[in-house]
Amino acid sequence: MHLASVLTPMSDENLTLAAQCGVTGIVTRYPGPELEDLLVVKRRIESFGLRLSAIEGYLPIENIKIGRDDGSELEQLKSLVRHMGNAGVQILCYNFMAGTDWVRTRLDAPERGGAKVTAFSLRDAERAVLLGHDRAEAGEPQRISADALWMHLESLLKDLVPVAEKAGVVLTIHPDDPPLPEFLGKARIMNSVENFERLVELVPSPSNAICFCQGTFAEMGVDIPATIERLGKHIRYVHFRDVRGTAEAFAETFHDNGPTDMVAAMRAYRACGFNGPIRPDHVPQLVGEDDGEPGYTMKGRLFTFGYMRGLMQATE
Repeated sequence: MHLASVLTPMSDENLTLAAQCGVTGIVTRYPGPELEDLLVVKRRIESFGLRLSAIEGYLPIENIKIGRDDGSELEQLKSLVRHMGNAGVQILCYNFMAGTDWVRTRLDAPERGGAKVTAFSLRDAERAVLLGHDRAEAGEPQRISADALWMHLESLLKDLVPVAEKAGVVLTIHPDDPPLPEFLGKARIMNSVENFERLVELVPSPSNAICFCQGTFAEMGVDIPATIERLGKHIRYVHFRDVRGTAEAFAETFHDNGPTDMVAAMRAYRACGFNGPIRPDHVPQLVGEDDGEPGYTMKGRLFTFGYMRGLMQATE
């Protein structure tokens, strides 16, 4: 495995800090529709002695999820996968949460020493939506069923996996965050271990794989090391983080301060032969970072780089 990271912002200073801390791979958002868009980002990252490990976020996929794509989003995804193959970028991470991405209701929950973390409360989310509808006199939100989501996901995989296989790219799906059965009237399907096993059977292929987001699986209430062992041969990308609580109400933690046995988790990745990028996910916001993006500030990321490298070396 190799230590990777998102950098927000992906500035020269942050790229330098990542390289100095032992990061070897960088994860970036959707770069744009042209091959040159991807190559520009790749060349910049490589100029700091790093490599472009994965692409995730801001993908042209939202209409595909709800079954309203006119074919243009699918073609954009196919084009991206081909570009990734040409550029030698192996991992594409996507999610299938209809209508939202990951959701939090609080950005300043207290953690160790007064650090701030993101948190979620389903009760608060439902109350906020209700109040918003009252103010706007809005009607019921558009609904989508689990059966429809599974149908749309299977259709996407049947079209995209053969392209990924030919390009040497692995599609890794991220769990729903939070992994609720439904949110804002829309079903969620990537919310249980069993559903991830169903996913890889929809289109069996080395290119149809899993992004194992530890925090989200922890929200499911599963044993993390045991689940890594159970899904291990399908895990090709890892988000390393922890939470305290349940899918209905939880808060992020420092990576060394949550309920999960992180040493056992790292050992489990080793045991299942995982050799892909592993990156710190949401990090605490430390003193002096109030203007930064919650969950993605740099000081907490630097702390986590060191912690993860220690775990990686100790279990090697």
